[in-house]
Amino acid sequence: MARPTTIPTGNEVTFAEHEIIVSKTDTRGVITYANDVFLRVAGYTEAEVLGQPHNFIRHPSMPRCVFAQLWDAIKSGREIFAYVVNLARNGDHYWVFAHVTPSFDSEGRQIGYHSNRRSMYSDALPHVRDLYARLCQEEQKYHEPAQAVEAGHRLLTSVLEAQKMDYAEFVFSLSRQTQLATA
Repeated sequence: MARPTTIPTGNEVTFAEHEIIVSKTDTRGVITYANDVFLRVAGYTEAEVLGQPHNFIRHPSMPRCVFAQLWDAIKSGREIFAYVVNLARNGDHYWVFAHVTPSFDSEGRQIGYHSNRRSMYSDALPHVRDLYARLCQEEQKYHEPAQAVEAGHRLLTSVLEAQKMDYAEFVFSLSRQTQLATA
């Protein structure tokens, strides 16, 4: 399957709080497994996603610098939690709270990555949308992808340093605020 050219509709798709989107990739990010929730929410069949690079569902309003941070973490053997907006086949989008971990063989070598994604807390969404819009605006000033990532990373670092936290703390601060507010 050729990588689809999908135009965003602006419509948001949601999935139930108890559902988990699961996918697995090889070390290059090529999808080797996708569960039924992933397929239903994204609007693809299993045959259409297996063998595709995971970034084929990347929404254009997802900052490159956040994905670069994600890849840096998992390639170095660390897990990461991140907020991600993905693009469904029909152009709709869906926000997720992702937990991505490296997978290892019996000898400790990385053999791929495993991602579990839950629906995002609605209270966290405005904060994430605002930050990601600023990051994308900064990245769009640059034509070279590496320069765009670096510019986005500088802005992200600056914003988070002003709040005296790193990205992981940002992610969990929003989750904690929401959990406390709903408790």
